[in-house]
Amino acid sequence: MLTNEKVTELRKDFPILKKKIANKPLVYLDNAASTQKPEQVIGALDTYYREDNANIHRGVYKLSEMATEKYNHARSTIAKFINAQFEEIIFTRNTTESINLLAYTLEGVGKKIVLTELEHHSNMVPWQQVAKHFGKKIEYIKVNKNFTLDYEDAEKKIDDETGILAIGHISNALGTINDVKKLVKLGKSHGAITIVDGAQSVPHMPVDVKEIGCDYLAFSGHKMLGPTGIGVLYGRKELLEKHRPFNYGGDMIQEVTYQGATWNKLPMKFEAGTPHIAGAIGLGAAVDYLQKIGMGNIHAWEKRLVKISLEGFKKIPGIAIYNPGQKDSSGIISFNLKDAHAHDVAQVLDDDNICIRGGHHCAMPLMSKLGIAGTSRASFYLYNTEQEIAILMKGLEKAQKVFG
Repeated sequence: MLTNEKVTELRKDFPILKKKIANKPLVYLDNAASTQKPEQVIGALDTYYREDNANIHRGVYKLSEMATEKYNHARSTIAKFINAQFEEIIFTRNTTESINLLAYTLEGVGKKIVLTELEHHSNMVPWQQVAKHFGKKIEYIKVNKNFTLDYEDAEKKIDDETGILAIGHISNALGTINDVKKLVKLGKSHGAITIVDGAQSVPHMPVDVKEIGCDYLAFSGHKMLGPTGIGVLYGRKELLEKHRPFNYGGDMIQEVTYQGATWNKLPMKFEAGTPHIAGAIGLGAAVDYLQKIGMGNIHAWEKRLVKISLEGFKKIPGIAIYNPGQKDSSGIISFNLKDAHAHDVAQVLDDDNICIRGGHHCAMPLMSKLGIAGTSRASFYLYNTEQEIAILMKGLEKAQKVFG
């Protein structure tokens, strides 16, 4: 179990958290956007480039074999992390590319695509383009006034016409945790392909793809202590084997003639060209770090920070909270101060080296539904402390005075 003392100790693993600006400590509360990196991940990247740098799969010399072994070990580590098989883990650049891979290769499925009103643009715009080009319709599962998903509406929208059900596990804008297991079961009962955007869940809570039962799951390395430019697409093996590839070129082929080509076995079939080798190794190191702490412990700690924050927000007059409450929330809280733009609030907090996000959070349709331009958003992770929440509250009191 994580405590304030244990968190204070593990913060020593993160070099950037020692950083001060104008003699003020860094209070980093923008973890839904990207997370900081521990020495263990930085060291894994450094070791690869210093000691193991070579291309993978192609070389018969020892250095290439060592690099290939580390790359494969990272894939195995990540597969076990979400209870998948080695062949079911496809390395991409990020969640966005993982979802686009599916959008480009699943365009022939069904008459209707079902999303939720909570979706990030990355799990909305690709499907809008599929619908536009292939004459499909899109329907959105509604959000309740308490910022939770309307599951009665889901039962109406997900029907036998639904070819694709693509849903976010956690809303990056509101922190709402969706019951993806329930939604996936409903989708599969109607024969739909089920896709889960796990960008905000895989880094923060235990995620088991077999328990969820989804066909596909996408997530990003940089949101879970790993490097930028590396992401993952999980797909059920029997489905991936039927897919045509997304990119074509080297290493994804089995045989090439002047007349055509045949495809390599999984997972290489979807990884054309030289991959982000260092990124995969770094992500593997990040997963090792997370597992040592325990995903259940991380989730529980973030829940505690949400509870403390919501209690603190209640003491600030004129604040509007866009969050479903601790029970249904991950470590994300969106809010607005009365008569203050979200960007302005973020800028005032930045004067005290407090990093939050202000804006629409790549969820413009949701903001329009809520009747707002955007929100200020604080998002927590395993290295945030109760003291930092107190600093945030003082910063908001200061901001309130600034804006009258």
